[in-house]
Amino acid sequence: MAISLSAYQVADLCLGKPPLRSLSSSCTVAAALAALKSADDTFISVWSCDHKRNLDCDCVCVGKVCMVDIICYLCKKENTSSPALALNKPLSVLLSDVNDGVRHVDPSASLLEAIDLMIQGAQNLVVPIRSSISRRKQLQRSLTTIHNAQEFCWLTQEDVLRFLLSSIGLFSPIAPLPIETLGIINTEFLSVEYNSPASSAIAAISRSLADQTSVAVVDDEGSLIGEISPLTLACCDETAAAAILTLSAGDLMAYIDCGGPTEDMVRVVEEKLKEKKLKGMLKEIMAGTTSSQDVSNSSSSDEELSSPTTTLYRRTSSHSGRMARRAEAVVCHRGSSLVAVMIQAITRRVNYVWVMEDDCSVVGIVTFANMLDVFREHLESLI
Repeated sequence: MAISLSAYQVADLCLGKPPLRSLSSSCTVAAALAALKSADDTFISVWSCDHKRNLDCDCVCVGKVCMVDIICYLCKKENTSSPALALNKPLSVLLSDVNDGVRHVDPSASLLEAIDLMIQGAQNLVVPIRSSISRRKQLQRSLTTIHNAQEFCWLTQEDVLRFLLSSIGLFSPIAPLPIETLGIINTEFLSVEYNSPASSAIAAISRSLADQTSVAVVDDEGSLIGEISPLTLACCDETAAAAILTLSAGDLMAYIDCGGPTEDMVRVVEEKLKEKKLKGMLKEIMAGTTSSQDVSNSSSSDEELSSPTTTLYRRTSSHSGRMARRAEAVVCHRGSSLVAVMIQAITRRVNYVWVMEDDCSVVGIVTFANMLDVFREHLESLI
């Protein structure tokens, strides 16, 4: 079995994957915000190159960004007073916490090499797509998707787990075992109390994004109420920063949930912004982003564009198309089998599953990285 799996290369798992959307690290945060709103992908890759000056420059992917990076960035104390100025900073200001999660990999690298990199902490592998691109064709296409005369794609932990699931019968000794027996339940996890200010969870949200996990929202007794998921928050827009700065953790779950906030919740955010003397925050955010994107309704009056009521939780059509996630947590029990937990996570498109007791208290969390570690250890024992 180990021999048959080791024969697979990274390129085999990348067949049919779309090319990356990308930006230069020298772009502004506002440019990244506009690109995210117009893209179907949650993440956009960031590269250290400048094709505008040199078409043949050597390019390296230095990270990835999503809406959550921008939202947490706008929530920083130094940015709340002038978000428009913060949005005009270089995109590199968002990369400090994400660089280690991206690695370049040759298409001929083995599946086992890819698994090892992911166990070591790589969240995304950047893989060249095996197709030649002529210089003429390169000039005709968007320069933001082509680097070193090649297109690239992501290979994620989910991609590898989906592949292993297709061969799960080969892992029959471990697949049906309870996750508790396998020792893959992390008892240390990120959490925030339901009635705590959502702003107290900003650092945890950033950490969960980097770890591809989530922040548990618990009551006073430690029971799981829900979660603040970066995957859900990534489907919001930049005005969610105002909600994080004004709402409780419990209210934030409702705010970012599928469908968007109610009018009453929007009014609450507006009032609390006034109390915190941040009334002009939303207006400044809009001022910093309007120049970087097409305004969908050019006939809107100045009053409409500057009103927090009309701009909170604004989405483009592409952005709203991704609003399919809810703040509900995906859960299992200690006795759940590895394959069952694996299927739960893959089906719900998350990289983790919460482990709970019958009284709803949180035991811990199981991640894709934990699962990969078990599969890799099993493969090692067969070599």
